[in-house]
Amino acid sequence: MCCCGRGPVAWALLAASAGGLAAQSQNAAKPPASVVAGIPVNYDEARVGTYTLPDALRMADGTPVRDSKTWETKRRPEILRLFEENQFGRSPGRPAGMSFDVFDRGTPALNGTALRRQVTLYFSPDKNGPQMDLLIYLPAGASKAVPLLLNLSFSANSSTVDDPGIRPGTVWGRDHKRVPAASGPNFGKLNVAPFLAHGIGVATVYYGDIDPDFAGGIPNGVRALYLKPGQTEPAPDEWGAIAAWAWGLSRAMDYLETDPGVDAKRVAIEGVSRLGKTVLWAGARDSRFAAVIASCSGEGGAALSRRNYGETIAHLTAPSRYPYQFAANYQKFAARPDQMPVDANLLVALIAPRPLLLQTGNQDFWSDPKGEFLAAVAAGPVYRLFGKQDLGTDQWPAAGEPILHTMGYLMHAGGHGTIPSDWDTFLKFAEMHLQPGR
Repeated sequence: MCCCGRGPVAWALLAASAGGLAAQSQNAAKPPASVVAGIPVNYDEARVGTYTLPDALRMADGTPVRDSKTWETKRRPEILRLFEENQFGRSPGRPAGMSFDVFDRGTPALNGTALRRQVTLYFSPDKNGPQMDLLIYLPAGASKAVPLLLNLSFSANSSTVDDPGIRPGTVWGRDHKRVPAASGPNFGKLNVAPFLAHGIGVATVYYGDIDPDFAGGIPNGVRALYLKPGQTEPAPDEWGAIAAWAWGLSRAMDYLETDPGVDAKRVAIEGVSRLGKTVLWAGARDSRFAAVIASCSGEGGAALSRRNYGETIAHLTAPSRYPYQFAANYQKFAARPDQMPVDANLLVALIAPRPLLLQTGNQDFWSDPKGEFLAAVAAGPVYRLFGKQDLGTDQWPAAGEPILHTMGYLMHAGGHGTIPSDWDTFLKFAEMHLQPGR
Protein backbone atom coordinates (compact mmCIF):
# COMPACT_ATOMS: atom_id res chain seq x y z
CA MET A 1 0.00 0.00 0.00
CA CYS A 2 1.22 3.48 -0.79
CA CYS A 3 -0.08 6.98 -0.45
CA CYS A 4 -1.10 9.23 -3.32
CA GLY A 5 1.03 7.29 -5.77
CA ARG A 6 4.19 7.50 -3.70
CA GLY A 7 6.66 4.66 -3.40
CA PRO A 8 7.64 2.82 -0.20
CA VAL A 9 10.42 5.23 0.79
CA ALA A 10 8.23 8.30 0.44
CA TRP A 11 5.39 6.52 2.27
CA ALA A 12 7.69 5.72 5.15
CA LEU A 13 8.81 9.34 5.33
CA LEU A 14 5.25 10.59 5.38
CA ALA A 15 4.38 8.05 8.02
CA ALA A 16 7.32 8.93 10.20
CA SER A 17 6.10 12.50 10.10
CA ALA A 18 2.50 11.78 11.01
CA GLY A 19 3.13 12.03 14.73
CA GLY A 20 5.45 15.00 14.58
CA LEU A 21 8.64 13.08 13.88
CA ALA A 22 11.00 14.46 11.26
CA ALA A 23 9.79 14.27 7.68
CA GLN A 24 12.83 14.48 5.47
CA SER A 25 12.71 16.42 2.23
CA GLN A 26 14.31 13.45 0.45
CA ASN A 27 10.80 12.35 -0.51
CA ALA A 28 10.88 15.24 -2.98
CA ALA A 29 14.56 15.00 -3.93
CA LYS A 30 13.98 12.70 -6.90
CA PRO A 31 12.33 14.26 -9.95
CA PRO A 32 8.61 13.49 -9.82
CA ALA A 33 7.30 10.88 -12.22
CA SER A 34 6.13 12.29 -15.54
CA VAL A 35 3.70 9.41 -16.10
CA VAL A 36 1.61 7.63 -13.44
CA ALA A 37 -0.72 4.72 -14.24
CA GLY A 38 -0.04 5.41 -17.91
CA ILE A 39 -1.34 8.98 -17.56
CA PRO A 40 0.96 11.99 -18.12
CA VAL A 41 1.55 14.35 -15.18
CA ASN A 42 2.03 18.09 -15.59
CA TYR A 43 4.36 20.05 -13.27
CA ASP A 44 4.71 23.12 -15.49
CA GLU A 45 2.70 26.17 -14.40
CA ALA A 46 2.70 27.37 -18.01
CA ARG A 47 0.66 24.28 -18.95
CA VAL A 48 -1.89 24.45 -16.15
CA GLY A 49 -4.43 25.93 -18.52
CA THR A 50 -7.31 28.28 -17.89
CA TYR A 51 -10.36 27.34 -15.88
CA THR A 52 -13.45 28.79 -14.26
CA LEU A 53 -14.35 27.63 -10.76
CA PRO A 54 -17.93 27.03 -9.63
CA ASP A 55 -19.07 30.01 -7.57
CA ALA A 56 -19.66 29.12 -3.93
CA LEU A 57 -22.08 32.02 -3.54
CA ARG A 58 -24.31 31.26 -6.50
CA MET A 59 -26.99 28.60 -6.48
CA ALA A 60 -27.10 26.03 -9.26
CA ASP A 61 -30.01 27.95 -10.80
CA GLY A 62 -27.94 31.15 -10.84
CA THR A 63 -29.51 32.80 -7.79
CA PRO A 64 -26.86 34.73 -5.79
CA VAL A 65 -26.27 33.93 -2.12
CA ARG A 66 -26.15 37.20 -0.20
CA ASP A 67 -26.40 36.17 3.46
CA SER A 68 -25.32 33.41 5.82
CA LYS A 69 -28.88 32.13 6.31
CA THR A 70 -29.25 31.42 2.58
CA TRP A 71 -25.86 29.70 2.62
CA GLU A 72 -26.80 27.48 5.57
CA THR A 73 -30.32 26.60 4.45
CA LYS A 74 -29.98 26.42 0.67
CA ARG A 75 -26.51 26.65 -0.90
CA ARG A 76 -24.60 24.53 1.60
CA PRO A 77 -27.06 21.58 1.37
CA GLU A 78 -26.97 21.89 -2.42
CA ILE A 79 -23.16 21.67 -2.50
CA LEU A 80 -23.12 18.76 -0.06
CA ARG A 81 -25.53 16.85 -2.27
CA LEU A 82 -23.39 17.50 -5.34
CA PHE A 83 -20.29 16.17 -3.59
CA GLU A 84 -22.20 13.12 -2.41
CA GLU A 85 -23.53 12.37 -5.87
CA ASN A 86 -20.35 13.06 -7.82
CA GLN A 87 -17.27 12.50 -5.63
CA PHE A 88 -17.51 10.92 -2.18
CA GLY A 89 -20.86 9.18 -2.29
CA ARG A 90 -23.87 9.19 0.00
CA SER A 91 -23.35 7.68 3.45
CA PRO A 92 -25.79 6.78 6.24
CA GLY A 93 -26.25 8.40 9.62
CA ARG A 94 -25.60 6.93 13.03
CA PRO A 95 -26.45 3.20 13.10
CA ALA A 96 -29.32 2.32 15.41
CA GLY A 97 -27.48 -0.65 16.84
CA MET A 98 -24.20 1.09 17.71
CA SER A 99 -22.85 0.69 21.25
CA PHE A 100 -19.79 1.72 23.28
CA ASP A 101 -17.62 -0.37 25.59
CA VAL A 102 -15.43 1.87 27.76
CA PHE A 103 -12.98 -0.82 28.83
CA ASP A 104 -10.36 1.62 30.18
CA ARG A 105 -12.19 4.34 32.08
CA GLY A 106 -9.38 6.67 33.09
CA THR A 107 -6.01 5.19 33.91
CA PRO A 108 -3.13 7.51 34.89
CA ALA A 109 -0.65 7.40 31.98
CA LEU A 110 2.30 9.09 30.33
CA ASN A 111 4.22 9.69 33.55
CA GLY A 112 1.20 11.08 35.30
CA THR A 113 0.47 13.80 32.74
CA ALA A 114 -2.66 12.17 31.37
CA LEU A 115 -5.71 10.08 32.06
CA ARG A 116 -6.10 7.40 29.41
CA ARG A 117 -9.47 6.25 28.18
CA GLN A 118 -10.02 3.38 25.73
CA VAL A 119 -13.34 2.67 24.08
CA THR A 120 -14.53 0.09 21.57
CA LEU A 121 -17.28 1.34 19.28
CA TYR A 122 -19.43 -1.48 17.88
CA PHE A 123 -21.07 -0.37 14.65
CA SER A 124 -23.83 -3.00 14.82
CA PRO A 125 -25.41 -5.26 17.45
CA ASP A 126 -23.09 -8.04 16.26
CA LYS A 127 -20.04 -7.73 18.53
CA ASN A 128 -18.07 -9.78 15.98
CA GLY A 129 -18.84 -7.27 13.25
CA PRO A 130 -17.01 -4.06 12.33
CA GLN A 131 -15.72 -2.18 15.38
CA MET A 132 -13.31 0.64 16.13
CA ASP A 133 -11.04 1.30 19.10
CA LEU A 134 -10.86 4.92 20.25
CA LEU A 135 -7.87 5.98 22.37
CA ILE A 136 -8.24 9.18 24.41
CA TYR A 137 -5.80 11.14 26.58
CA LEU A 138 -7.07 13.93 28.80
CA PRO A 139 -4.81 16.30 30.77
CA ALA A 140 -4.33 15.00 34.30
CA GLY A 141 -5.91 17.23 36.90
CA ALA A 142 -8.32 18.95 34.51
CA SER A 143 -11.17 20.37 36.58
CA LYS A 144 -13.64 20.62 33.69
CA ALA A 145 -14.27 19.26 30.21
CA VAL A 146 -11.42 20.03 27.82
CA PRO A 147 -11.14 20.61 24.07
CA LEU A 148 -9.70 17.75 22.05
CA LEU A 149 -7.80 16.96 18.86
CA LEU A 150 -9.07 13.80 17.16
CA ASN A 151 -6.43 12.22 14.92
CA LEU A 152 -7.22 9.76 12.14
CA SER A 153 -4.23 7.44 11.95
CA PHE A 154 -2.64 5.06 9.48
CA SER A 155 -1.59 2.91 12.46
CA ALA A 156 -3.31 0.98 15.22
CA ASN A 157 -3.58 2.86 18.51
CA SER A 158 -0.93 0.67 20.12
CA SER A 159 1.55 1.74 17.44
CA THR A 160 0.53 5.41 17.35
CA VAL A 161 1.38 6.39 20.95
CA ASP A 162 4.25 5.09 23.09
CA ASP A 163 2.26 3.75 26.02
CA PRO A 164 2.47 0.11 27.17
CA GLY A 165 -1.04 0.37 28.61
CA ILE A 166 -2.71 0.55 25.19
CA ARG A 167 -4.52 -2.61 24.18
CA PRO A 168 -2.57 -4.23 21.33
CA GLY A 169 -4.31 -3.63 18.04
CA THR A 170 -4.39 -5.25 14.64
CA VAL A 171 -3.91 -3.75 11.19
CA TRP A 172 -4.51 -4.77 7.61
CA GLY A 173 -1.41 -6.56 6.34
CA ARG A 174 -0.10 -6.56 2.82
CA ASP A 175 -2.00 -9.80 2.14
CA HIS A 176 -5.24 -7.98 3.03
CA LYS A 177 -5.70 -9.89 6.29
CA ARG A 178 -5.73 -8.54 9.84
CA VAL A 179 -2.41 -9.09 11.61
CA PRO A 180 -1.03 -7.96 14.99
CA ALA A 181 -0.05 -4.30 14.79
CA ALA A 182 3.47 -5.10 15.98
CA SER A 183 4.10 -7.29 12.93
CA GLY A 184 2.21 -5.28 10.30
CA PRO A 185 2.92 -2.01 8.52
CA ASN A 186 2.95 0.93 10.93
CA PHE A 187 3.44 4.57 10.14
CA GLY A 188 4.67 7.03 12.69
CA LYS A 189 3.98 8.14 16.23
CA LEU A 190 1.73 10.79 17.70
CA ASN A 191 3.32 13.10 20.28
CA VAL A 192 0.46 14.01 22.59
CA ALA A 193 2.52 15.65 25.37
CA PRO A 194 2.55 19.25 24.01
CA PHE A 195 -1.21 19.28 23.58
CA LEU A 196 -1.82 17.89 27.06
CA ALA A 197 0.54 20.50 28.53
CA HIS A 198 -1.61 23.21 26.96
CA GLY A 199 -4.89 21.81 28.23
CA ILE A 200 -5.99 20.02 25.05
CA GLY A 201 -6.90 16.35 25.01
CA VAL A 202 -5.84 14.05 22.17
CA ALA A 203 -7.64 11.06 20.70
CA THR A 204 -6.81 8.73 17.84
CA VAL A 205 -8.44 5.99 15.80
CA TYR A 206 -7.06 3.62 13.17
CA TYR A 207 -8.74 4.15 9.82
CA GLY A 208 -8.53 0.45 8.97
CA ASP A 209 -10.88 -0.34 11.85
CA ILE A 210 -13.58 1.45 9.88
CA ASP A 211 -13.02 0.22 6.34
CA PRO A 212 -10.05 -1.38 4.55
CA ASP A 213 -7.80 0.69 2.32
CA PHE A 214 -7.64 -1.61 -0.69
CA ALA A 215 -9.76 -2.59 -3.66
CA GLY A 216 -12.21 -5.38 -2.88
CA GLY A 217 -12.25 -4.60 0.83
CA ILE A 218 -15.97 -3.83 1.09
CA PRO A 219 -16.94 -7.18 2.73
CA ASN A 220 -14.53 -6.43 5.58
CA GLY A 221 -15.68 -2.96 6.63
CA VAL A 222 -18.65 -0.86 7.66
CA ARG A 223 -19.96 -0.46 4.12
CA ALA A 224 -20.86 -4.16 4.09
CA LEU A 225 -23.42 -3.47 6.83
CA TYR A 226 -25.45 -1.36 4.41
CA LEU A 227 -25.43 -3.47 1.26
CA LYS A 228 -28.87 -4.54 0.10
CA PRO A 229 -29.61 -8.23 -0.57
CA GLY A 230 -27.74 -9.27 -3.69
CA GLN A 231 -25.65 -6.10 -3.71
CA THR A 232 -21.87 -6.63 -3.68
CA GLU A 233 -20.74 -3.03 -3.85
CA PRO A 234 -22.25 0.42 -3.27
CA ALA A 235 -24.30 2.11 -5.99
CA PRO A 236 -22.45 4.64 -8.20
CA ASP A 237 -23.55 7.53 -5.96
CA GLU A 238 -22.92 5.72 -2.66
CA TRP A 239 -19.93 5.96 -0.36
CA GLY A 240 -16.36 5.09 -1.17
CA ALA A 241 -13.72 4.32 1.45
CA ILE A 242 -12.98 7.99 2.19
CA ALA A 243 -16.64 8.62 3.01
CA ALA A 244 -16.60 5.51 5.20
CA TRP A 245 -13.56 6.74 7.13
CA ALA A 246 -15.24 10.14 7.54
CA TRP A 247 -18.37 8.35 8.78
CA GLY A 248 -16.19 6.61 11.38
CA LEU A 249 -14.96 9.96 12.67
CA SER A 250 -18.57 11.01 13.17
CA ARG A 251 -19.17 7.83 15.14
CA ALA A 252 -16.19 8.74 17.33
CA MET A 253 -17.87 12.09 17.89
CA ASP A 254 -21.05 10.24 18.90
CA TYR A 255 -19.04 8.75 21.76
CA LEU A 256 -17.19 11.97 22.63
CA GLU A 257 -20.54 13.69 23.15
CA THR A 258 -21.12 11.25 26.04
CA ASP A 259 -17.69 11.65 27.68
CA PRO A 260 -17.84 14.10 30.63
CA GLY A 261 -14.13 14.84 30.31
CA VAL A 262 -14.44 16.14 26.74
CA ASP A 263 -16.02 19.39 25.59
CA ALA A 264 -17.63 17.94 22.47
CA LYS A 265 -18.30 21.42 21.10
CA ARG A 266 -14.54 21.99 20.87
CA VAL A 267 -13.28 18.93 18.96
CA ALA A 268 -10.91 19.40 16.03
CA ILE A 269 -10.01 16.67 13.53
CA GLU A 270 -6.68 16.08 11.80
CA GLY A 271 -5.42 13.76 9.09
CA VAL A 272 -2.61 13.46 6.54
CA SER A 273 -2.76 12.71 2.78
CA ARG A 274 -5.80 10.54 1.97
CA LEU A 275 -6.75 11.06 5.59
CA GLY A 276 -6.44 14.80 4.93
CA LYS A 277 -9.11 14.33 2.26
CA THR A 278 -11.09 12.36 4.83
CA VAL A 279 -11.08 15.02 7.55
CA LEU A 280 -12.16 17.64 5.00
CA TRP A 281 -15.14 15.53 4.02
CA ALA A 282 -15.90 14.63 7.66
CA GLY A 283 -15.85 18.32 8.59
CA ALA A 284 -18.00 19.19 5.59
CA ARG A 285 -20.67 16.61 6.45
CA ASP A 286 -20.61 16.90 10.23
CA SER A 287 -20.72 20.43 11.61
CA ARG A 288 -20.22 19.11 15.14
CA PHE A 289 -16.48 19.20 14.45
CA ALA A 290 -15.30 22.60 15.62
CA ALA A 291 -12.19 22.82 13.43
CA VAL A 292 -10.34 20.90 10.71
CA ILE A 293 -6.60 20.48 10.11
CA ALA A 294 -6.02 18.85 6.71
CA SER A 295 -2.45 17.93 5.82
CA CYS A 296 -1.37 17.44 2.19
CA SER A 297 -4.88 16.48 1.09
CA GLY A 298 -4.10 17.15 -2.59
CA GLU A 299 -6.35 16.00 -5.45
CA GLY A 300 -9.72 14.87 -4.17
CA GLY A 301 -9.09 17.10 -1.17
CA ALA A 302 -8.17 20.79 -1.08
CA ALA A 303 -6.30 20.97 -4.44
CA LEU A 304 -8.26 22.33 -7.39
CA SER A 305 -9.21 19.63 -9.90
CA ARG A 306 -9.62 22.11 -12.74
CA ARG A 307 -5.92 23.03 -12.36
CA ASN A 308 -3.97 20.57 -14.50
CA TYR A 309 -1.07 20.15 -12.09
CA GLY A 310 0.22 17.05 -10.29
CA GLU A 311 -2.27 14.34 -9.50
CA THR A 312 -5.61 14.54 -11.30
CA ILE A 313 -8.98 12.83 -11.06
CA ALA A 314 -7.79 10.55 -13.86
CA HIS A 315 -4.82 9.42 -11.74
CA LEU A 316 -6.96 8.91 -8.63
CA THR A 317 -9.61 6.86 -10.38
CA ALA A 318 -7.38 4.79 -12.66
CA PRO A 319 -8.27 1.09 -12.16
CA SER A 320 -4.82 0.29 -10.75
CA ARG A 321 -4.98 3.05 -8.16
CA TYR A 322 -7.74 4.36 -5.85
CA PRO A 323 -11.19 4.29 -7.46
CA TYR A 324 -12.53 2.42 -4.41
CA GLN A 325 -11.91 5.48 -2.24
CA PHE A 326 -14.62 7.46 -4.03
CA ALA A 327 -18.11 7.07 -5.41
CA ALA A 328 -18.02 5.32 -8.77
CA ASN A 329 -19.54 8.45 -10.35
CA TYR A 330 -16.28 10.30 -9.74
CA GLN A 331 -14.64 8.42 -12.63
CA LYS A 332 -16.98 10.18 -15.08
CA PHE A 333 -14.91 13.36 -14.68
CA ALA A 334 -11.47 11.80 -15.19
CA ALA A 335 -11.12 13.21 -18.69
CA ARG A 336 -13.22 16.36 -18.15
CA PRO A 337 -12.79 17.81 -14.63
CA ASP A 338 -14.27 21.06 -15.94
CA GLN A 339 -17.63 19.30 -16.26
CA MET A 340 -17.76 18.39 -12.59
CA PRO A 341 -20.34 20.57 -10.81
CA VAL A 342 -18.03 21.05 -7.82
CA ASP A 343 -14.35 21.66 -7.14
CA ALA A 344 -12.09 21.92 -4.11
CA ASN A 345 -12.98 25.54 -3.42
CA LEU A 346 -16.51 24.38 -2.61
CA LEU A 347 -15.21 21.58 -0.37
CA VAL A 348 -13.14 24.12 1.57
CA ALA A 349 -16.14 26.46 1.75
CA LEU A 350 -18.26 23.73 3.39
CA ILE A 351 -16.12 24.05 6.52
CA ALA A 352 -17.14 27.71 6.96
CA PRO A 353 -17.51 29.42 9.34
CA ARG A 354 -15.41 26.98 11.39
CA PRO A 355 -11.60 27.24 11.53
CA LEU A 356 -9.71 25.35 8.82
CA LEU A 357 -5.95 24.92 8.46
CA LEU A 358 -4.50 23.52 5.22
CA GLN A 359 -0.93 22.26 5.65
CA THR A 360 1.36 21.22 2.80
CA GLY A 361 4.96 21.23 1.54
CA ASN A 362 6.48 23.37 -1.19
CA GLN A 363 8.07 20.30 -2.82
CA ASP A 364 4.93 18.18 -2.65
CA PHE A 365 4.33 18.79 -6.35
CA TRP A 366 2.09 15.75 -6.74
CA SER A 367 -0.39 17.23 -4.22
CA ASP A 368 -0.26 20.72 -5.79
CA PRO A 369 0.33 23.01 -2.78
CA LYS A 370 -0.46 26.09 -4.87
CA GLY A 371 -3.75 24.53 -5.94
CA GLU A 372 -4.70 24.11 -2.28
CA PHE A 373 -3.90 27.77 -1.60
CA LEU A 374 -5.97 28.93 -4.57
CA ALA A 375 -8.92 26.81 -3.42
CA ALA A 376 -8.79 28.51 -0.03
CA VAL A 377 -8.62 31.93 -1.67
CA ALA A 378 -11.70 31.12 -3.74
CA ALA A 379 -13.56 29.91 -0.64
CA GLY A 380 -12.76 33.12 1.24
CA PRO A 381 -16.00 34.94 0.35
CA VAL A 382 -18.01 32.33 2.26
CA TYR A 383 -15.96 32.94 5.41
CA ARG A 384 -16.39 36.69 4.94
CA LEU A 385 -20.14 36.16 4.60
CA PHE A 386 -20.06 35.02 8.23
CA GLY A 387 -17.83 37.89 9.30
CA LYS A 388 -14.85 35.55 9.66
CA GLN A 389 -11.31 36.26 8.55
CA ASP A 390 -10.23 34.48 5.37
CA LEU A 391 -6.61 34.16 4.23
CA GLY A 392 -6.47 37.90 3.64
CA THR A 393 -4.32 37.61 0.51
CA ASP A 394 -4.32 36.08 -2.95
CA GLN A 395 -0.51 35.98 -3.08
CA TRP A 396 0.88 32.50 -2.48
CA PRO A 397 3.16 32.73 0.58
CA ALA A 398 6.66 31.33 0.71
CA ALA A 399 7.43 28.21 2.69
CA GLY A 400 7.69 28.96 6.39
CA GLU A 401 5.26 31.90 6.27
CA PRO A 402 2.04 30.57 7.83
CA ILE A 403 -1.29 32.34 7.62
CA LEU A 404 -3.31 31.76 10.77
CA HIS A 405 -6.74 33.35 10.65
CA THR A 406 -10.06 31.54 10.79
CA MET A 407 -8.75 30.13 7.53
CA GLY A 408 -5.14 29.04 7.72
CA TYR A 409 -2.47 27.93 5.29
CA LEU A 410 0.86 26.43 6.30
CA MET A 411 3.58 25.31 3.87
CA HIS A 412 6.89 23.91 5.05
CA ALA A 413 10.05 23.59 2.96
CA GLY A 414 9.95 19.95 1.92
CA GLY A 415 7.70 17.22 0.67
CA HIS A 416 4.60 15.25 1.58
CA GLY A 417 3.63 14.93 5.23
CA THR A 418 4.43 16.94 8.33
CA ILE A 419 7.55 18.09 10.16
CA PRO A 420 7.85 18.99 13.87
CA SER A 421 7.33 22.69 13.24
CA ASP A 422 4.02 21.88 11.53
CA TRP A 423 2.81 20.27 14.72
CA ASP A 424 3.92 23.32 16.67
CA THR A 425 1.66 25.36 14.40
CA PHE A 426 -1.18 22.84 14.73
CA LEU A 427 -0.99 23.38 18.48
CA LYS A 428 -0.97 27.15 18.06
CA PHE A 429 -3.97 26.96 15.74
CA ALA A 430 -5.81 24.69 18.19
CA GLU A 431 -5.09 27.08 21.06
CA MET A 432 -6.35 30.03 19.01
CA HIS A 433 -9.66 28.42 18.14
CA LEU A 434 -10.38 25.75 20.77
CA GLN A 435 -9.37 28.06 23.62
CA PRO A 436 -8.24 25.63 26.33
CA GLY A 437 -8.79 26.94 29.83
CA ARG A 438 -11.98 28.71 28.80
